[in-house]
Amino acid sequence: MPVIALTHEMGSLAKDVALRMAEMANLAVLRHEVEENVAGRMHVPTSVVRRVREGRAGLVERLGTDRQLFAIFTAEEVFTQAERGNIVLRGWGATMILRPVRHVVRVRVTRPFDQRVDWLVENLGAEDRDFAEKEVRRSDAAHASRMHALFGVTWGDALLYDLVLNTDRLSVDTCATQILALAAQPEFQETEESRRVLSRLALAARVRAALRANESTRDVDVQIDVDDAQVVLSGIVMNEQERTEAGRVAATVAGALGIDNRLRLMAISRKFTYSKT
Repeated sequence: MPVIALTHEMGSLAKDVALRMAEMANLAVLRHEVEENVAGRMHVPTSVVRRVREGRAGLVERLGTDRQLFAIFTAEEVFTQAERGNIVLRGWGATMILRPVRHVVRVRVTRPFDQRVDWLVENLGAEDRDFAEKEVRRSDAAHASRMHALFGVTWGDALLYDLVLNTDRLSVDTCATQILALAAQPEFQETEESRRVLSRLALAARVRAALRANESTRDVDVQIDVDDAQVVLSGIVMNEQERTEAGRVAATVAGALGIDNRLRLMAISRKFTYSKT
């Protein structure tokens, strides 16, 4: 069950490549579904999620959007979709989120800047070329900023990918064929171990999302590890109630067959911080 993660770069033709792969290999292509699911989890319109991702959000939207929560729900959704297999994930940091999973093919589809600007002018009817250039630069800057903030990497670094394709030199069909050929190689076949890694990461992501989504545990910052289907919680919490609630919420997550609650209580309560209500 191939899992292919593609970059999302304005005007690169990555969308066309993804759709062509879907036709050739009967794969699902998800991007807007992720947007809708993340927006639903955050209880905000999809338009807000889209503007935040693309660097278009205004000051009020930026201040009102919990970036950490956004990242947590995004990771949860990407892992959920990857577990289903037979899928192409475009954007959403999937190339980095799924990096520990050996059977995932991570691809950057790119194109020279001027050709990407030409694409924007042609497809969006942007008669002002200066405007089109600014839009492409703005999009690139937003992607670079998000990748650095979330993963501490330089967006576009070739070492982050298994394959880099230039649609100035290669047709959409050729790119799709090359990616599928790579996905068929022994290095990218799903194994028991790679599947186990994906399952562990997916479960940990679901637990983290559940803790942040629950009112009683949203401020609890714990480490989450998974040993097979047993969830291990470690770290320090304020009191016994936080410890108990974290274990209870984690136990409700689908796939969690047991909770090893190793959370420890602070020896001395904080005296000069706000009290939770």
